[in-house]
Amino acid sequence: MIFRTATRQDLPAVLVLLAQDEDPAAADTWIPAPEPVSEAHERAFAAITADPRNEMLVLEVDGDLVGCLQLTYVPGLGQGGRERALVEAVRIRADRRGGGLGAHLMERAADRARERGCGLMQLTSNKRRTAAHRFYERLGYARSHEGFKLPLA
Repeated sequence: MIFRTATRQDLPAVLVLLAQDEDPAAADTWIPAPEPVSEAHERAFAAITADPRNEMLVLEVDGDLVGCLQLTYVPGLGQGGRERALVEAVRIRADRRGGGLGAHLMERAADRARERGCGLMQLTSNKRRTAAHRFYERLGYARSHEGFKLPLA
């Protein structure tokens, strides 16, 4: 297993992982066809990699990209002035779920956040992703807040 920072070459595979859970009919199947990489994807990836407060991380097993997540380090006055790590876009390829890869990915992300001096790790998860909620609770995450979102576009 290799846990590393994503490169531009990983972008199509990361987009496949992200798209997989956006389509409820595809949530439990592996879709190997790459998502077309748009100009917006290119800009977003470039912004993530250029920002020292953001990391797109991937998990590779036997040369295959099987997982990803994004960590954003948020400064704040709470937590004694320590940063918090915001976890987004956590995905494990559908055909590789249930074998501990997700737990490994999240543990490695928590290690990175601790090394940076973060006071906590937090995430939000779509209400319909009930299996993901059980996964996060097994890892020790608590449902401590209600989240709210306002679409701007």
